[in-house]
Amino acid sequence: MKVAVVTGANRGLGLETARSLASRGYRVWLTGRDAESAEHAAGQLRAHDLDVQAALLDVADASTISGFAQRMASEPPISALVNNAGTTFSGFDAGIAARTLDSNYRGPVRVTDALLPRLAPSANIVMVSSGMGELAKFSPALQTRLLTPDLSRAQIEELAAEFVSAVTRAEHATAGFPSNAYAVSKALLNAFTRVLARELAGSSRRVNAVCPGWVKTRMGGNSAPRSLEQGASGIVWAATLSEASEQNGGFFRDAKPIPW
Repeated sequence: MKVAVVTGANRGLGLETARSLASRGYRVWLTGRDAESAEHAAGQLRAHDLDVQAALLDVADASTISGFAQRMASEPPISALVNNAGTTFSGFDAGIAARTLDSNYRGPVRVTDALLPRLAPSANIVMVSSGMGELAKFSPALQTRLLTPDLSRAQIEELAAEFVSAVTRAEHATAGFPSNAYAVSKALLNAFTRVLARELAGSSRRVNAVCPGWVKTRMGGNSAPRSLEQGASGIVWAATLSEASEQNGGFFRDAKPIPW
């Protein structure tokens, strides 16, 4: 049995990803920060004879992450981990910058680290990212720092702290950051993808970042040109890469590489 875990899966892209993976024969753990909503979504999929289980997992709450990791100890190893949960907030100030980075960047880091011991030897890890995080929005100096081949987790954290501090002083633009906390959070998530790929080198596990495009979701809005099925297809592709795949540490849209 292949097991998949999808965070933020009670609606939108996460729910469609869960449905697609379950239809391929995976037992899917559909997780969300609201247990009732997650169970309702899982029940909708189970009504179509899909093997979908619901669980509480809030990427901003370490206790729910550790609780879920303990629950997975009695399950078969995880073949696909999809870090889909993310959020955006109205406005732009230091508080919003800090909350956005904690959810969209540190959230997937926490979940991935907690579940690494539960991953199958050839597991796929998917970071659901965004073209908003492309480095063209950053200054050349910041691009160089983010793309350095020996980038470390500590250095990503330094950049995160610098961004929030610069926003506090209203100097983020001068420092080379875009005036968009969501964009910075996804750029840092992409950077973590590259670092984690190095950490996994020598194993058969893979991690890739995927941009689903502008999709009709509650976050994307009704004017978005892409359907849920179109957006989820690239995520599912990365989640189901074969053990022989050489795709590791990349950034993709529709299964094709795109610039960092």
